[in-house]
Formats: sequence, structure tokens, C-alpha cells
Amino acid sequence: MNLNYAIFRSEPIFTITDLAQIGAHNKRDKKSYKSNPDIDINKSKDNIDLVPLNTKYVSGFYNLTKEYKKEHDTRMLTMRADRKKSFRDMIDSSKSVVADELLMSASNDFFKGMTRDEIITWANTCMEFVYNDLGYTKEQVLHSVLHLDEKTPHIHCVVVPLIKKYDKRTKTERFTISKKQYIKDNEHLSLLQDKYHKRLTDAGYELERGIKGSDTKHIKIKDYKKILRKLESNMNVRINRLDDVLNTYNNKLKTIKNVPFDKKHIIVDKYILDIMNNLVSESTKIKEIQPKLEAVFDEINDYSISYNTLEKENQRYKKEVDNLKKRNNQLEHIICNLKLKINYLLNQIKEILKDILHIGNDKSKDRVEYKVKTYYDNNTMTDDDIIDIASNTDKEQVLFDYANIPSYMRNDNKKEGSCINLMGL
Repeated sequence: MNLNYAIFRSEPIFTITDLAQIGAHNKRDKKSYKSNPDIDINKSKDNIDLVPLNTKYVSGFYNLTKEYKKEHDTRMLTMRADRKKSFRDMIDSSKSVVADELLMSASNDFFKGMTRDEIITWANTCMEFVYNDLGYTKEQVLHSVLHLDEKTPHIHCVVVPLIKKYDKRTKTERFTISKKQYIKDNEHLSLLQDKYHKRLTDAGYELERGIKGSDTKHIKIKDYKKILRKLESNMNVRINRLDDVLNTYNNKLKTIKNVPFDKKHIIVDKYILDIMNNLVSESTKIKEIQPKLEAVFDEINDYSISYNTLEKENQRYKKEVDNLKKRNNQLEHIICNLKLKINYLLNQIKEILKDILHIGNDKSKDRVEYKVKTYYDNNTMTDDDIIDIASNTDKEQVLFDYANIPSYMRNDNKKEGSCINLMGL
């Protein structure tokens, strides 16, 4: 018997543009679907909206987050001009998701023989998982659709994890979009896949959970391909053997004219019996290989989707890193210019203080003395600054003593002054 697996995945949507593209896919708005071999456009009318959305995804998103936008726009009124962002820019540049797409399905054979109503009943059970196990409200579901125009029926359920969260900085509750509120990490996702499987099996559906914690999730895609090629080769060998046995069996039957039998028994040639046993044996081996093939196909499919999600996320982070590097270079240039300006201003301030100590009145000199001492205590000024400002002024002795300027530096100062005076003579 073939094994059928319960499938539940979560794919983050990071930007409004990505959301629009996913909406076009889920609502079948793209003209390219007419030539897409995976989608039977003639059956698209049979798709079922489990949670309808009568507008485009982006319009629906803005409607769902209108209170969040209002809160953001109000905050921007008091924001500095260079820090202001539109609601869309804020959403796109956020580290969190814009929305999350939940994909729910099962192996293709699971749906064989099901009526439309039976598939809808299964889909409703999946939506119970979204509401009762994941914890989303119907108001947080942007759109949910059951696709019946592809090979395997499946559900695309796009949710916006909009919540109100306490902000420690402002000490208020503020809106935010947080997927981690519902799916914390990969370990939590695995637990949710357990719950998804249990909800379906409790409803009477015969589905397998899959290999939890299997090392296969760490296998590289090229290794998956090797395994798949090996299994396919094995399958082909078995099928060829079965064909050979069948041909031999049919040819042998043509040569047999009369088969002796009575009411209870048929006398069969040992050679024919051996062929029949080979038929059973080869058929059994093929049946053993088939579930392994299907399992590897499922693993590869899961891997490729996870890989695409990670690749998209890595591209986003790479773009962010490039932007940060560019911004960092700009800031370094700005800081360098600021340092030059600050040094220039400090030198100007030192010259002004020095001039006051030379030509100011006693009151202004006392004020400069107090200021210089304060700057020195705050490490704004160094010993060299004290020497530059106080040398050859009425405040030289008191400021040099305050800063504990060494005597040899004072002597050098006096000698320098004497030379200057002599040269002046």
C-alpha cells in the first residue's frame, strides 16, 4: 500500500511587491497561466475560496492593517524629517515579514477517488488547524484558497500576523507584524507539523507524519539526485525483469495445448510455476521500491521549497548588508568632516580663552580659569591645552598647579619666553 503524507509548510513574504506577486498566483490573475503545464486554466473556475478576498492582495493588506498605518502616520508627524518613512517603506524595510503563506496538502494518491465535497471537508479541517492550533483569527487571514486546477489539490492560506505588543521604550501597546508570535523557529514548526498531522488523523484521514528529525533534511540537493537516480535505476531494472518474466510466461502459455486438471486441481509444469513465482517476487520488489521513490520525491520537493525560501531571504540580507556598507561609508565620511570641524572649533575656542587671559579684565579671567578647570576635569582639555591657553598669562601658575604640569615643562616655557624677549630686543 502506498504511503500518503500530510504536508504543511510555511513560507515568509518579506515585501509588498512579493505579496502582490503571490496574490496574482493564488487568484490566477497572470496571463502566463494559459501556457503553464502545471495549471489547467479550464479548471481554475473550480478553485474554492475558503476565506474570500474580493480585491487585490495589496489592497486587502492595507485594509487589514489600516489601524497600524494610522498609528504609524501619527508617529511620523513628530519624527525628524530625515527619519520619516512611508508606511510601505517601513513595512518593506522591517526585519519581520509582511505576511506568511501557509501551504497545506497531502500526497497525490490521498485525493484519488475523493469527491469535491470530500476535498472541501478535508480543507475545512485544515483551516481548523490554522485557527485552533496556529492561533490565527479569521480577521488575520488575508485570503485562503483551495486550488483544484493543479495535479494535487492544495491550500494557499495567506495570513498577516498583526498583533499589539507592549513597547518598553514608550511604555505603550503598539501594532507590529510578528510571525514569531505564531511560528517561533524550525523546532516549533516541527511541533506544529505534529499537530497538523494529529488533527487530520483524528478526523479519520489516513496520513503519515513523515520522518521527523531525519538527517535527510541536511542532505545536499546533489545527494538527493543521486539517491533518486539510484532508486529510478533500481525501479527500471525491476520493471525490465518483470517484463521479461511476463514475456516468457506468455510465450510458454502459447506452447501449452492442454492443461491436465480435475475438479480440485490443475497440474502445472514446474517451469511455469517458477515463472509465476518470479512474477510475484518481482511485483513485490517493485511495490517495495515505490514508497521509497515517493518519499524521496516529497523530501526533494520540501527541500527545494525551503532552499528557495532561504535563498530569497539570503538575497534580502545581502541587499541589506550592501546598503549598510554604503551607509557606513557615508557615515565615516561625515564623521571625518565632523572631526575636522570640531578640531577647528576647539582651536578657535582655545585662542579666544587665551586672548581673554591676556587682555581681559579680572572678572573675565576668573571665569576663564573656572571654565578651563571644568573642561580639564571633564577630560575635554588635556595638559597640552592648559599649556597652550595659560602660558605667559596671569593664570599660568594657578592653572599649571591645578593640572600638575611638570616643572621641566614650565621651565621650557619660561626659557622660550626669555628667548622671544631677547629676540625682541
